[in-house]
Amino acid sequence: MSKVMILNGPNLGRLGSREPEIYGSADFDELTRQVLAKAKGLGLMAEMRQTDSEAELIKWLHEAVDSKSNVVLNPAAFTHYSYATRDAAALVTKAGLKLIEVHLSNPHSREEFRHTSVISGVATGVIAGFGAGSYLAALDLLG
Repeated sequence: MSKVMILNGPNLGRLGSREPEIYGSADFDELTRQVLAKAKGLGLMAEMRQTDSEAELIKWLHEAVDSKSNVVLNPAAFTHYSYATRDAAALVTKAGLKLIEVHLSNPHSREEFRHTSVISGVATGVIAGFGAGSYLAALDLLG
């Protein structure tokens, strides 16, 4: 059974109340239920985590390498400036694992500073703009 870590960066724990016109009305618990149900249906061993800490997210990416887990990563705000997260994400793909960058919204249709991802260059692929469907599509590709 293939392992996948679904890792989420800052402010995603506030889904449902944070800008629902952009991120939707479902809270993080509902997103987690949908994602884990999809993973189970695909026969994946999945774990969903969220942190507001860059250091913790980096630690989890290192853990993914050590446990040989593919990664679905929503780096949230770290997408645009965190070279430390980028370097940790690169370790995942350099280990021969897949790392799919996901976003609930489409960063390219938002403020200009969101148009650049420092993560995309080391990711296996990027899926954005489909709400929870971004995560579900990533899982389909890993299943």
